[in-house]
Amino acid sequence: MLRISALFPVVVGLLAAFSIDGEKLAVLTNHIFSKKIADADKPPYAVLATREHILINEGWKFFRYDSPEKADSLIYDVRPEVRNEQDSKAADSRPTEAVAVTANRTVLKPWILPTGNAFLKDPAKRHARPAGNPGGNFPFVQTQFNDQAWESVDLPHDWAIKGPFYVGEGVPIGGGMGRLPVQGVAWYRKKLQIPASDAGRTIYLDVDGAMSYAMVWMNGKLVGGWPYGYSSWRLDLTPYLIPGADNQLAIRLDNPPGSARWYPGGGIYRNVWLTKVNPVHVGQWGTVVKTRNVSKAAATIDLRVSVANKATSSASVDVATEIYALNANGEKTGRSLAKLAPTKATIRAQSADTVSGSVVITNPKLWGPPPTQTHNRYVAVTTVSAQGKTLDTYQTTFGIREVRFDPDKGLFVNGEHIVIKGVNQHHDLGALGAAFNVRAAERQLQLLREMGCNAIRMSHNPPAPELLELTDRLGFLVIDEVFDSWETKKTPLDFHLIFPDWHEQDLRALVRRDRNSPSVILWSFGNEVGEQYTGERGAAVARELHAIVKEEDPTRPTTVAMNYAKPDMPLPAVVDVISLNYQGEGIRYDGAYKGLKGITTPPLFPEFHKKFPGKMILSSENASALSSRGEYLLPVFNGNSAPVLDGQGGDPTTHQVSAYELYSVAFGSSADKVFATMAQHPYVAGGFVWTGWDYLGEPTPYYSSRSSYSGIIDLAGFKKDRFYLYQAYWRPEVPMAHLLPHWNWPQRLGQVVPVHVFTSGDEAELFLNGKSLGRKKKAAGEYRVRWDDVVYAPGELKVVAYKNGKRWAEDVVKTTGEAASLKLTADRATMDATGTGLIFVTAQLTDKNGLPVSNAKNKIQFFIEGPGEIVATDNGDAANIESFASPEREAFNGKCLVIVRGKKGQAGTIRLKAQASGLESATISLKSK
Repeated sequence: MLRISALFPVVVGLLAAFSIDGEKLAVLTNHIFSKKIADADKPPYAVLATREHILINEGWKFFRYDSPEKADSLIYDVRPEVRNEQDSKAADSRPTEAVAVTANRTVLKPWILPTGNAFLKDPAKRHARPAGNPGGNFPFVQTQFNDQAWESVDLPHDWAIKGPFYVGEGVPIGGGMGRLPVQGVAWYRKKLQIPASDAGRTIYLDVDGAMSYAMVWMNGKLVGGWPYGYSSWRLDLTPYLIPGADNQLAIRLDNPPGSARWYPGGGIYRNVWLTKVNPVHVGQWGTVVKTRNVSKAAATIDLRVSVANKATSSASVDVATEIYALNANGEKTGRSLAKLAPTKATIRAQSADTVSGSVVITNPKLWGPPPTQTHNRYVAVTTVSAQGKTLDTYQTTFGIREVRFDPDKGLFVNGEHIVIKGVNQHHDLGALGAAFNVRAAERQLQLLREMGCNAIRMSHNPPAPELLELTDRLGFLVIDEVFDSWETKKTPLDFHLIFPDWHEQDLRALVRRDRNSPSVILWSFGNEVGEQYTGERGAAVARELHAIVKEEDPTRPTTVAMNYAKPDMPLPAVVDVISLNYQGEGIRYDGAYKGLKGITTPPLFPEFHKKFPGKMILSSENASALSSRGEYLLPVFNGNSAPVLDGQGGDPTTHQVSAYELYSVAFGSSADKVFATMAQHPYVAGGFVWTGWDYLGEPTPYYSSRSSYSGIIDLAGFKKDRFYLYQAYWRPEVPMAHLLPHWNWPQRLGQVVPVHVFTSGDEAELFLNGKSLGRKKKAAGEYRVRWDDVVYAPGELKVVAYKNGKRWAEDVVKTTGEAASLKLTADRATMDATGTGLIFVTAQLTDKNGLPVSNAKNKIQFFIEGPGEIVATDNGDAANIESFASPEREAFNGKCLVIVRGKKGQAGTIRLKAQASGLESATISLKSK
């Protein structure tokens, strides 16, 4: 029997021959065939192929204007224009000069706002799309435009990361935003082949993140867009597509200078998808899984499913769900463990409705953080059907866990007290920039796990969806954060410009997207917002945001990270959990910090606990300690914490900060001081270090640099000494001892070189060339063992650590010769030939005896053969402004990193060679399969 849908390509060709424009053609043909199918078949809509979620990252064309003055006039809205960024040594360096843009430009905001209507609760606040098609005549959106001269790129793509870096003051982008060319207007274009068989289907464009002010055209028609660069969003392309033909997608981005306090990246830096469904389907992020009555014996699963109907008539459907266990790789195992009986629903045309059900799972495998718990997961497979025909299948991954926030004891997961051992993480991936890569993010998390970290605060924006998939799979606890600013600006062109129009949409989108993630335990809707200073007015904004979160997810608490608000101010009363940035330890309050210019705050954990006895308290940012890996500056501060000053932990000539790990920003503290403060306040649930890894931008205290000094791990992924200080504190059960500094000090022969030891033991004995320099115990409130009077002599430095009087661990550092050779080691031997697989290779300079030369800085060149390419190099030096794309780089204190990517579809052996002048070269073989 000939189906009517089979005639679709013929009719498309006939209509096209009569020069009917793309949008009218798509609407007309879709209408004809949806109506004919409705007339000819039951149920009253086409039952085509079920859901397809298609990654469309390959084969894009990219163009960026040379300067803002040359950019087109298709703007989202009129805004201030930053002329340049003035660098400063201050941590809060800001662009300072702005003027109003009044040139004749086409403002597209009224056409973009309707994209967010699904996330506006009040129908009266939803936006009607104006008539017209602004930008429709612009060449870049036209199907016939020749873009062959544009750059060919694959997504995710960060246009700025290859540089070059801006140098000096008065440049468009200074140290605060990473000195890379993130600013400007750019376009992406891609041809989409939509087969004729897709006629009658609903087709969405799903963008996981585009930086920023995205506006989208399809076949010359403006579809919509989304301004906030960190949000994930969806557009319905169906009315604009021509099935059976090539369809031209064009996306315009506009990334302002002065729009962030850190490196935002630029471009479509996360995945982009086409989602193809029947007109009746599970809606965007359309399932909600809640678990209750959780025990080892049983758990109740509540499931709510939102079903959308894009057809022209109502639909009667059955919604059924089966639940399966997942293995460690996220694959279904065995038969279904539970079934939710089919629920009938009638969904009106061009509307949506929800169905709900519950089921009990016996003997559930719970999700929880290691090492004491296992991060088990399940998947709910939901089927929408009508008259026995499957319309849609939708999978929801979730975990079963019970989380309790105790104001006196802290956090409990599945009945076990879990101390939060967390870090803050910005979104960039070092030398890869903002372009998300699963393996790079996994590597970050794995190194943090090795240190003992069990929690991540997403600072200060929605993360990539795949990052939460990783935290779910690896068992990290997560604070999911959405905004760094509200109505009050921090930089001239930051989120405050769009907050009034978009805060509800962005916040609801985050919660709906992430609420089924078991790793997310807490929603944060603000970080150090200026509204802390505005009393009741700021609290009113907080109450609105809190209410939005609770409407979307009443099961998790809310918080705002506060670096200024005090217990008697109105804002802290709004949130469920008290999150303090630096205020718990005190800000510029005592010791070496006393008298420094800026906010001064005594330690406030006790006052907040007294004021809010029913609220759990956590340290959402602490420490902000600073260091450069392997840079040991003398003299060494004789206390446990001091601010970095020139000559006190900081070198204004080299722009390096001492690696003795005693120094911090003016408002922060060393790790040692934080540990001592937390021990004095056991009701505090734990904290999040600023930061786990170094990140691009915010290079306090030296804003001529490119990246931060605050990471426990440097930008290249090499461990600073601070890594071992945290490991000793967070993993006391692991035998370890770590000596610093290196022992190559010929210029200090016969002079004092302090020696410090980080250990999970409780005492240690130090030996120099076999002679004991004494055995010392850690005193109460101390987290390192110090010998500040060691007189340098070349040879062997050795420490033996003890615990409870028994030998526990040891470490040895030796004086080395000059660098003589190179050694290459890879983080793994093989990768998939998917085009996204990465291997991280470390080049280590060694002496003639094979000992690592920890202060060597030789320049290294890298060469590659086989089905792979060098994506980037780095050395972890915040002051180094050589392009990450360079295949040669100076080692920084003995090490250099090479990131190798396998070419898609090309399996085989990759040979990476490293060489340096006068040194023995090294080669390593890698596999792509």
